[in-house]
Amino acid sequence: MRSKMRIYDLEKSCTSSGFYGMITLWNTYHPMKPHETPRTPRTEHIVSTPGVCGGKPRIADSRIRVHDIVVWHEAWGLSPEEIVTDFPQLTLAQVHAALAYYHDHRDEIRQHMKDAEALAENFKQQYPSQVFELRSHDALDDNAPLSSG
Repeated sequence: MRSKMRIYDLEKSCTSSGFYGMITLWNTYHPMKPHETPRTPRTEHIVSTPGVCGGKPRIADSRIRVHDIVVWHEAWGLSPEEIVTDFPQLTLAQVHAALAYYHDHRDEIRQHMKDAEALAENFKQQYPSQVFELRSHDALDDNAPLSSG
């Protein structure tokens, strides 16, 4: 009975109050969950979600952060088209939105980038690489016979 009522109300809404009435009716029957925020599909390309990518601004429906796009574009010299070619899950509009967001929030994004560099440097100091140690060890053993083990 409820589904028949929905169809009738939906048809009535479309004819009497137009599209916005239909949306209002839809929202009445399908309320948003408390953690959801209203969003128009494909118009809000940049989001920040606590617990996802450290809450940093990122492209919606992905884990690619705005500062990743900035690094690829400014430091690596990739054009937006090249970024989309390398990451086909992105659209050109999303890449341009990330760059526009960066230009509107330059200080915030640069601070995120500095924080990431400091974290990486701290990690390197806490956990030094043993690659160079292994290479020097191998250089000493270059003349040693191979074991037949």
